[in-house]
Amino acid sequence: MIIPEFEYLAPGDLQEALDCLASHGEEAVVLAGGTDLLVRMKQRLVKPRFVVSLKNLEGLRSIKEKDGVIVIGAMTPLVEVLESEIVGKYLPALRQAVGKIGAPSIQHFRGTIGGNLCLDTRCLFYNQSQFWNSGRTPCHKNNGQTCYAEENSDRCRSANQSDGACALMALGCDVVLASSRGERVLPVEDFFTGKGESPFTIELDELMLEIHVPVPGEGAGSSFQKISYRSAIDFALVSAAVSVRVMDRRMEAVRIAVGGAGAAPLLLKEAAATLMGKPIDDARAIEATSDLAKRHASAFMVENLGSSLEYRQKMARILVKRATKEAIAIATG
Repeated sequence: MIIPEFEYLAPGDLQEALDCLASHGEEAVVLAGGTDLLVRMKQRLVKPRFVVSLKNLEGLRSIKEKDGVIVIGAMTPLVEVLESEIVGKYLPALRQAVGKIGAPSIQHFRGTIGGNLCLDTRCLFYNQSQFWNSGRTPCHKNNGQTCYAEENSDRCRSANQSDGACALMALGCDVVLASSRGERVLPVEDFFTGKGESPFTIELDELMLEIHVPVPGEGAGSSFQKISYRSAIDFALVSAAVSVRVMDRRMEAVRIAVGGAGAAPLLLKEAAATLMGKPIDDARAIEATSDLAKRHASAFMVENLGSSLEYRQKMARILVKRATKEAIAIATG
C-alpha cells in the first residue's frame, strides 16, 4: 500500500509547531513515531494534506521527578520509558505496559509514549484497506450511519487498545495540552471522550506536551496485564491495570482500569471501591471485585476485535484478578 501525497512540515520549535496546527486545522495531523498514523494513511483511513513532524522538539523528550510528580515528555521514546530508573522504581504498571507495546524494534526506533496514549480507537470492521472498506457502506467511524460490530447501534463501538493508556488510567495521571492560545491540564479520564468516532478531547490546534503522574506514596504497587493473539506486534484483546497502596496490611487508594472494552480505558470506580479497607489476603474480596469488574466491562464490549465476546469478557475478570494480586505483591515488597 502506498501512502497518499501530503506536504511534510518539520517545525524547529514548539511555537512553530503550534502555529502550524493553528494554521492548517483539520487538514493537518501530528507525526510522532508514526507507527499507527502511517498505517492508517496507507489504508486511506486518514488523508491529511499536511503532516507535522515533532522530531525536532527535543524539549518534549525527558523523564524527571519534580515536586512529587513524575513528568514524562510526550515525545519520549518507549525505550527510554522502559529503561528509566524513575519509572522502574515508581510505576511498574507503566513499565510493563510499554514493554508489551509492539516489539523491541518499535520501542527502540519509532514509538513514543504520547503517541501510544493518543492511539486511535480500533475495530475489525474499520481498520482495513480502502479496497476492503469499499465493499460496504461507511460505518460511524468513517462518517457513516452503520455499526457492523453491534446491529442498530447509534454510535461507533470501536475500542481503545492502547496499553499505555490503560496503565496510565490506573496510575491517575494528568495530561498537559498546549496550543497558541495557552496550556491546559486534564485528568487522564477527561482526556478521553468515550466516543469511538472522536475519542479524544484534544482540539485540532492542540499538542500534547507532557504526562504527569503523581509519585506513589509508601506502600504503593501497580500492575498491568494483557492478553493478545501474539506475544509481540499485536494489540490487546483485553487488558487490565491496577494500582493500590497498602497501609497496615489493608488496601487503600485502589484504581482499576480495563482496556480493549470501550472507546476509552474503563476506570472501574465501583469495583475499586469494594477493595478499599480490605485486608490484602482477603481472597473473597478480590474474587468479588474481579467479578464486578467483569460485569461492568462486559457492558461495553462488542464483537469488534477478532475474538469471541465471551472469551474477552472472561479474560477481563482474570486479568483484573492477576493485576490486583501482583500490585499487592509489589506494594508489600
